[in-house]
Amino acid sequence: MENLPEVPAELIERLDRYQNTRGATFSGWLEDGSLLVTTRFGETSQVHRVAMPMGMREQLTFYREPVSAVTAAPAAGADGFVFGKDVGGSEFWQLHWYDLDSREVSLLTDGGRSQNTAPLWSHDGRWLAWSSTARNGTDYDLWLRDMAGGEARIVLQQGGMWLPMDFSPESGRLLVMKYVSINESYPGELDLATGELRMFPVDGGKAAFRAFRYAPDGRSVYYVSDEGREFLTLFQHDPRGGAPTALSAHVPWDVRELAIAADGRHLAYVSNEDGISRLRVLSLPDHRELDLPELPIGVIGSLGFSPDGRRLALTLNSATSPSDVYVLDLAQGKLARWTQSEVGGLDASRFRAPELVRFPTFDEVEGQPRTIPAFYYRPEGEGPFPVVISIHGGPESQALPVFNPNTQFLLNELKVAVLVPNVRGSAGYGKTYLQLDNGLKREDSVRDIGALLEWIATRPELDATRVGVMGGSYGGYMVLASMVHYDDRLRAGIDVVGISHFRTFLENTESYRRDLRRAEYGDERIPEIAAFHERIAPLNNAHRITRPLFVAQGYNDPRVPWTEAEQIVKAVRGNGGEVWYLMFRDEGHGFRKKSNSDFFNAAAMLFWQKHLLGK
Repeated sequence: MENLPEVPAELIERLDRYQNTRGATFSGWLEDGSLLVTTRFGETSQVHRVAMPMGMREQLTFYREPVSAVTAAPAAGADGFVFGKDVGGSEFWQLHWYDLDSREVSLLTDGGRSQNTAPLWSHDGRWLAWSSTARNGTDYDLWLRDMAGGEARIVLQQGGMWLPMDFSPESGRLLVMKYVSINESYPGELDLATGELRMFPVDGGKAAFRAFRYAPDGRSVYYVSDEGREFLTLFQHDPRGGAPTALSAHVPWDVRELAIAADGRHLAYVSNEDGISRLRVLSLPDHRELDLPELPIGVIGSLGFSPDGRRLALTLNSATSPSDVYVLDLAQGKLARWTQSEVGGLDASRFRAPELVRFPTFDEVEGQPRTIPAFYYRPEGEGPFPVVISIHGGPESQALPVFNPNTQFLLNELKVAVLVPNVRGSAGYGKTYLQLDNGLKREDSVRDIGALLEWIATRPELDATRVGVMGGSYGGYMVLASMVHYDDRLRAGIDVVGISHFRTFLENTESYRRDLRRAEYGDERIPEIAAFHERIAPLNNAHRITRPLFVAQGYNDPRVPWTEAEQIVKAVRGNGGEVWYLMFRDEGHGFRKKSNSDFFNAAAMLFWQKHLLGK
């Protein structure tokens, strides 16, 4: 900690109940019909088992580090699950097998400085495929493990980032994907016996792909792609039937989630419609849409059919309720809530949902001003309210109206309005919008923040003289860039694990991420791009940042290295600026341990009290 004042006990006590909210996420079905969920009862999120609706949560893993990539073995296999775990936020995830019969845990990967992701079970539970950088630390090869015999081997070694997508019903073939960027992926099929890789043609030569699954017949496939379309669309392609069929063509939004029942009778998918999720279930093979009960409005994720195919589990989150797990009985058309997460003893009726607004920005579309969507959280009362602009990372992410206890604290306790924009380059609004900030267009997204500041000034209930900006990762870059360009219109900013210079970021990020980020930010080895990076770097323009700045970082961050924080802190301070600096030695890209997160959030609220609320 550098330059952080002591956080008053009164503020900690007020914030404490908000910090003690928790959510639950669906992580898989077990053979006996119980569910695996991840939730936090201590310092980190761990795996729990829930046997019935609203039943007790039996904790199964107990680690100081949070677990990830929890994947239950199919009912036909052994009783247990695979999970990933790193150390200190390093993201060198190692895969482990948890045997529910013996309660023993076995390490499946090398245990070293490799990243092991995307574990995928064969349908009979014998084989586990995953993606790993173990060979050279840079490329993601595909590995296959015989879970009965214990032998593991590389089955695909092509260079770049490869992901396993689905096993064929007889486990002899594997659908695979080469991921280049959010705009570009290449699907293929791997014969596991011969090693032959057959790539599929891509309409137009380049497209984005998401889900990619075999149909129950093992010949046709279901996949999500924007081939020839503006939005990610669900397709079926039967090689015997000619051209692919667009199954979600009537939905002018991205498809985000896809699940197919093991019995082959149903398919479920989720569309993201202006930030709100819509679930649809189709019968197979006729693709007839089922009538479903009304679901709570929110954001849906983590879909999974029960082993018998009769029920569908999902995670549901909303702006006024933490994530919880629900189960839909397809035959009865009934929705049952399986978890009810705590909200720290707070009165949940006081939580405030946002309004979706759109503000005009600097350029035009078909002769009309382009508008930028934003979620607007307004406190109770007349105002004028101070404002915090919260900018998401990615940059190809999308801010969604999900539960955020810190936002609710700002609204209810500090009477601060919160605006969460999806500036150009955000996902969810079509591939044209997604690519509007690529390469040399980088600062156009910063200009969107300038347009938002102008919009704030038109709102009588908002105080345009007291506006702060905060964000993490790429959102941290946006904070710094906004403070460079709009210093006179901002009071303060909070940068969390943010990029301060794209050249130094690309030089120091982990090698397995470098090409992925070049696809978005531009290749610094090209002179024109290098010169552009030098010109726009907040580090090189730090003399223009005169407002108070709070920089928070994880020392083990493999994505945005700690050096990005160190250099901007030094530069702004060197020009006489006020900087609070917080570094966690046991965190990486964000703060996943509760005590660390709690301390940062308390310090952030103190920072806003001093520099945003103060006259």
